[in-house]
Parts: sequence; C-alpha cells; structure tokens
Amino acid sequence: MTPFATRLISAADSLADACDAMHFAAPISHVYNPLRYAREAHAEYLRRFASGRKRVIFLGMNPGPFGMVQTGVPFGEIAAVRDWMGIHGGVVKPERETPKRPIEGFACARSEVSGRRLWGLFAQRFGTADAFFAEHFVANYCPLAFFEEARNATPDKLPAAEQAPLLAACDAHLRTMAEVLEPEWLIGVGAWAESRARTALAGLPVRFGRVLHPSPASPAANRGWAEAATKQLREQGVWPD
Repeated sequence: MTPFATRLISAADSLADACDAMHFAAPISHVYNPLRYAREAHAEYLRRFASGRKRVIFLGMNPGPFGMVQTGVPFGEIAAVRDWMGIHGGVVKPERETPKRPIEGFACARSEVSGRRLWGLFAQRFGTADAFFAEHFVANYCPLAFFEEARNATPDKLPAAEQAPLLAACDAHLRTMAEVLEPEWLIGVGAWAESRARTALAGLPVRFGRVLHPSPASPAANRGWAEAATKQLREQGVWPD
C-alpha cells in the first residue's frame, strides 16, 4: 500500500470518528456512516485508486441511498463498483437501520442513477478504471447519509448548529485529501460541492470548476448529462477537445 492510500485511509477513519460523535435532531430519523460499516470496501477503493497524485478530483455532496450507502464508494452504483472497479464486498449492517432504506450492500437490486451516469461517462471516455484513475479521483465532501425514515435529506438543509461541526470536519478532511493528492483541478459535482471546496481549500494552488449534477431530479441532467458534463469540462479546460 502506498503512503498516499495509507494517509487517506487514516484520514477517512478520523472523519468517521468525528461524524460518529455528532447528533442530528428530528426530522432526521437515521444517519448512515458508510465510512464505518463499509470501511473495508472504502479502504479497498482508496488502496486501489488513490495510490498517487491526481490531476483532477471530482467532488460530490454526500452518499446516495443506492450508491455509496450500499457500496462505500462515492457515487458507488453497484454495477460500476463491482464490474468496472472490481470491488465486490466489505459491507456490513450499520448499528441502526431504517427498514425503509435497508443496507443490502452488493446484493441491493436498485441502481443509483447519478452514479450510473457519472461512472458511465468515465468508462465510455477512458475504457478501464485504471485508465481513468491514473489522473482522476472521485470523492464525497460529506460521508454521511441522512434520512427522514425513507426520504433522503441533504447536509445543506441541516440547521446551522448541526451543520457547523459537520462542515468543519469535512473541510479538514477535504484539505488533507488535497494536500495528499495535490490536484490541479477540483471539480464540484453540483454547485454546493464546488462552494464547499472553495472554502475548504482556500489558499491551496487548486483550480476550481463544476459540472452539472447527474441526479434524475435535474431536468437538465435528464436531457443528456454525459454530453453536458463533457462540454463543461472541455470549456473549463479540464479535458482536451
């Protein structure tokens, strides 16, 4: 294992510890921390694909219910993680689970549309996972998934008093990641992720950009996300024409 991956696994463990100490009030009913219950899968992702410096880091907001929540990998649509990346397991049940959003790991039959679109573009452009990860990496800003029973809640909607310690911990983790991987570009997948990255990485020699979020809740993403994201990355100078 490289020093890069060793440092990032340690940083992820520290972030998991910090998040486990936080408390979130109603209407949040359940909080999932895949850095804890899917640690083995997440650590394998870091060992295999964060083993050196990266030119570009793509940054998402937080885990989706059928992506990283199930696999421990950011935007971790199951087929992409299992078949393209070759990561197959290492997920156990969390201590407290909502029956409406069970953790089934790689046995989950649902597909994370955002992850399918994101990893699908990368697979189409680069072919193999090794070719993509040679210069690129994908991370989430916040490791926690929040649920109001079945409904997914996002960290940007938390009360300020609950956001403050969470953002501080996530800022510190992202800064450590950037110091380890030394990216030229930090690309927010969506506006909020870009905004948090600009705050967390202020003063570092990083260029910032953004792509449209691939969520099916976005009408623009549903009109051809891969084409729109590729155009944005080319216009910003992240990818060549």
